[in-house]
Amino acid sequence: MFEKWPQTDDEKEMRKNNREFLTDRLRKRFDFSRSDQSRMVPEPPFQKPYDKENAVIIELPGKKDWSDVCDISLADAISSRKSRRSFKDQELSIEELSFLLYATQGIRETGRHCFRTVPSAGARHSFETYLSIGNVDGMENGLCRYLPEDHSLLQIHTDENITLKTASASFNQMFIADSSVVFIWTTIPYRMEWRYGPAAHRVIAFDIGHICQNLYLACEGIGGGTCGIGAYDQERIDDLIGVDGEEEFAIYLAPVGKV
Repeated sequence: MFEKWPQTDDEKEMRKNNREFLTDRLRKRFDFSRSDQSRMVPEPPFQKPYDKENAVIIELPGKKDWSDVCDISLADAISSRKSRRSFKDQELSIEELSFLLYATQGIRETGRHCFRTVPSAGARHSFETYLSIGNVDGMENGLCRYLPEDHSLLQIHTDENITLKTASASFNQMFIADSSVVFIWTTIPYRMEWRYGPAAHRVIAFDIGHICQNLYLACEGIGGGTCGIGAYDQERIDDLIGVDGEEEFAIYLAPVGKV
């Protein structure tokens, strides 16, 4: 049907397997009665635990403080949305950052399930949000993790050059270093595997797209912009944020700044 480039046998097999991953055939082959959920294995927590006794917590402004943050209609945000790779040398306010975090991983309702501002297969929400902070009003530069349960930030460490290091670990896409903050999403696959077993990984890929699109739209609302980054050095990014690369690893990045 289409003219194809010359391929080795390994490349042909890789392409075949990757195309198969995009289909939903695996669901028909997996016995869901064998999932950890069906076998009554305890559910993994929806938020990664941390040392509460020694944690440095940064409280974030709540919804009542966002009244002047977003001044654009949804229709305008959708029509103006695009990838932006040039940012002003201007601080992001902590109210704006708070709004962006809520728009991407905020919790709407808890109970039997944790419902957030983005959809997720089976309400599993396999992601954690790390922030490489470079120019946010009132905050030290460095690495933080979002705690959606309390809508707050866990400070991991300070680092004046964190956005530059993030850019370097993203194959030297240096516009990243000019951003105010870089969203780095990791996935903890077991949160999804607990329910869906080997069929989990395809829907993890769906879910991260929902999150980043919400960030795009929310950025338009605050006079900002972002660009989804799928090209990065896996080991360097995982090492930068301090995850093991197996049970938790980076899956998507997005620098944010004023435009």
